[in-house]
Amino acid sequence: QVQLVESGGGLVQPGGSLRLSCATSGGVFRFRTMGWYRQAPGNQRELVASINFGGAANYADSVKGRFTISRDNAKNTVYLQMSSLKPEDTAVYYCNTAPVFDPAFWGQGTQVTVSS
Repeated sequence: QVQLVESGGGLVQPGGSLRLSCATSGGVFRFRTMGWYRQAPGNQRELVASINFGGAANYADSVKGRFTISRDNAKNTVYLQMSSLKPEDTAVYYCNTAPVFDPAFWGQGTQVTVSS
């Protein structure tokens, strides 16, 4: 079964850090470029970071320098290390293929709330 499962979200104060994890079905996603997307209420879902099989990464300007995407291909897992978090980072975070997502692969996402 093709599946993506996000975890690691939570409530954090501004300036804090979180690490998100995306557990993937390795046979499907191992050689695909993967991305982290986020969606805040009333906003479009946006791609914030992506990483290819070899580890080359791209970031949205809004998170550049603060977020780091990585992957462990042996564990079939994609990570998003989030640092210096801001209230505007508050969103539900999802993983999927990138830069083009597959609508069949959306998981439940993980909520990140940055607030004092």
